[in-house]
Amino acid sequence: MYTTHIWGKFNLCRSKVALIIFVTVLPLFNCLGQRQVGVNNPNYDNRFISYGFLIGLHTTTYQLKYSDQFTSRDLDNIYSISPKWSPGFSLGFIVNLKLADFLDFRVLPKVAFYEHELEYRFLDDTPTKQELVETTVVEFPIVFKYKSERRGNNRMYFVGGVKPGFEASGKNDLEAVGDDNLPINEFNFSAELGFGLDIYYPLFKFSPEIRFSKGLANMLGSDVNELSAGIDRLSTNTVTLYLLFQ
Repeated sequence: MYTTHIWGKFNLCRSKVALIIFVTVLPLFNCLGQRQVGVNNPNYDNRFISYGFLIGLHTTTYQLKYSDQFTSRDLDNIYSISPKWSPGFSLGFIVNLKLADFLDFRVLPKVAFYEHELEYRFLDDTPTKQELVETTVVEFPIVFKYKSERRGNNRMYFVGGVKPGFEASGKNDLEAVGDDNLPINEFNFSAELGFGLDIYYPLFKFSPEIRFSKGLANMLGSDVNELSAGIDRLSTNTVTLYLLFQ
């Protein structure tokens, strides 16, 4: 059965990941307060097209809307359904097109590994049920990047756009989704907004970025069982730290 924990599968520890982020990003931001000796890659942003790769570390949750049936007698045993925040990560590529001096258009195809957890609490002696939805999603973020004036080897920027995603594997790959599984749609569509910092080095550009994603599509499948009966709509909320290298 598809119950293997993503972080266990890739032998990752949350505390180690947090330490890596701290050690990697903090010295880069400290360099902002130092005197710039020279300008690295002064003509880098004159390129019409540039490429790179990205690593993303995210935390995500479902935003839930109860159905009318949740308050009916059919489900009077369920006290609450509560989404939980869960970690994950993504890997992808960057294709950046220069539209103007301060405006870029970029496509960032990537593969993302998600976990979404719902906690079901009951009024009787039934134990609390944890429903874990694990999915591998192929995503195609399409965003515009608005950049500030370059100051030495640093430049602030904002990004905004949309992110369609298609499930590559998950619980819905089972031959039959039974009563013990929450039916989830394979397609998601999100709006994205974020900000970041371009740091220019002699041989490359590094950009730490924070991006917020708000799901616009209803992720709840059409099949109805005990787990989905009390839910009218499920959408995703995700906060991601991207490390971009160009």
